[in-house]
Amino acid sequence: MQSSNPVFARSEGFNGRGSSSGMRYPGQNAPQAPQYDQSAYTQTQYGGGTPPTQTPVGTGRMTIDSVVQKTGISLGIVIVVAVATWIMTGPIDNPDTLTTLYMLSMVGALGGFALAMVNSFKRVISPALVIAYAALEGVFVGAFSKAIEAQFGDGLVMGAVIGTFAAVAGTLAAYKFFNIRVSNKFRKWTVAALFGFVAVSLFDFVLSFFQADFGINGFGGLGLVMSFIGLGLGVLMLILDFDFVERGIEAGLPEQESWRAAFGLTVTIIWIYIELLRILAILRGND
Repeated sequence: MQSSNPVFARSEGFNGRGSSSGMRYPGQNAPQAPQYDQSAYTQTQYGGGTPPTQTPVGTGRMTIDSVVQKTGISLGIVIVVAVATWIMTGPIDNPDTLTTLYMLSMVGALGGFALAMVNSFKRVISPALVIAYAALEGVFVGAFSKAIEAQFGDGLVMGAVIGTFAAVAGTLAAYKFFNIRVSNKFRKWTVAALFGFVAVSLFDFVLSFFQADFGINGFGGLGLVMSFIGLGLGVLMLILDFDFVERGIEAGLPEQESWRAAFGLTVTIIWIYIELLRILAILRGND
């Protein structure tokens, strides 16, 4: 079953197609470890051209440990850069500082979005680009978080962090304990809703330059509704992420693909954090 997620769609193993390439799956009574056939990873669906560097059979495979490790590195960079951005922008003692923070958050968000598109559609994952994405998102998260706390009051960032941890842990627990299985229809509808949400948000962002926006990205009632929708989409995408990672591990992908998994998880976790932060800010503002 092919993945609709652009982060994982470029990889055979994340789409459960490894067995067609002669790869043996765990649990098939094979006497040896799973063998990954690199030829399936470089088929013509990538548009031809020079295939990526060959990964010899028998080298390291992607595992839960490698995914957790790479995700930890990616999120660690986000946190370190976010903290550095928070500290280096100094105290907020005038409106100009708040404007600077929003400008930094915009630069980080747009730069991160551009790298996210590159990473999503790149046929061979680049750890350097994943790290660069994490750094830009760190600028965005740090500047935006500080601006929100300055505008709406202290405690919002900590609340969003705790909420994000709870959302990720709760979703993972539900995925494992309730043995959630992702159907093709669920996958397609979730990704379609995600693209629609992003398109509407970007359209409203462009309209804001002409003072004609609908307030979707604002901190009013419509912004609150959109943030709850965005939070729900984030949780659904997290379920898809877990499913895609599980497929990749079962397919015996090379260890480097852990960076693709880490990138996808980092995108979703940051998404959930930002939506939670917006929700808390809007609720605080309406008190």
